Amino acid sequence: MEKMIKSFQGATPQLHDTVFVSENVSIIGDVTIDSETNVWFGTVIRGDMNSVTIGKRTNIQDNTTIHVTTEMGPTVIGDEVTIGHNAIVHGCILENRCLVGMGSVILDNAVIGEGAIIGAGAVVPPNKIIPPKTMWMGVPAKYIRDVSDAEFNDNVGNAQHYINFADKFKEDSK
Repeated sequence: MEKMIKSFQGATPQLHDTVFVSENVSIIGDVTIDSETNVWFGTVIRGDMNSVTIGKRTNIQDNTTIHVTTEMGPTVIGDEVTIGHNAIVHGCILENRCLVGMGSVILDNAVIGEGAIIGAGAVVPPNKIIPPKTMWMGVPAKYIRDVSDAEFNDNVGNAQHYINFADKFKEDSK
């Protein structure tokens, strides 16, 4: 169950030296991942029809699917973003320090603002703009309330937690 990092049509994934990628992750094509980001078991990141760019200190949890929308839209994920287990992130923008809950679906050309929280199982429809520091839940996702300063700081804290956790996995594999 090794990870697969695969070129596609002349594009090779570019991962910073400090990125942690666990076993059985597939990263294909035009994908760039910046420093201290971690990608967990079963995740697929496919930059085959457009590019995927992932910022610093982001954590992408188990079985997440990240894809693109042909020539129409790349996927851009900012710094210190948390993407929960089994999420689908497709041809959209996730700004810095947002949280995408487990099992959520973010669709084409949606923009999730900085510090926003998308609740578990929510579906953000195509072209939806989620304002910064707001919480959205449901199918389709609906505004619930503003994000508190404590919740925003917890999102930022998630980044360091997962960096530390990835370090433990790195140590165990030596």
